[in-house]
Amino acid sequence: MKTKKLEEKLEKLKNKKLMKKKEKKVYLQAKKRYLKKIFGNSERPRISVFRSHKNIYAQIIDDQKGYTFCATSTLSKELKSLNESSATKEASFKVGKMLGELAQQKNIQNVVFDCGKKAYHGRIKSLAEGARLAGLLF
Repeated sequence: MKTKKLEEKLEKLKNKKLMKKKEKKVYLQAKKRYLKKIFGNSERPRISVFRSHKNIYAQIIDDQKGYTFCATSTLSKELKSLNESSATKEASFKVGKMLGELAQQKNIQNVVFDCGKKAYHGRIKSLAEGARLAGLLF
């Protein structure tokens, strides 16, 4: 009797692991489809944005060479010294502005914006507005 229960539990665990593998596979397939459309090169690199609950990160990438031109986030020293919350639209705007200034130093003007399957809304939108204000075109 105990062996049957144990076998049932093991079967359930195996099914859970298989489901996780399938979910991850579906996620990776969707990511691959999404990134097919958005591709950066040396003439027009990609701005990749990652938003977590507390911080926001952005970097400018050349996908052909696999090279990151510049990157910044709310964890950078310049923004941390302001003693503001890093999970606000204002902080995201400053990150976008700083990224635009770093790109201007590297002579980058035209970029492709990649918000990573997140909605173009809120903090991501304010980061894009800050980058546009600094002179990036997308």
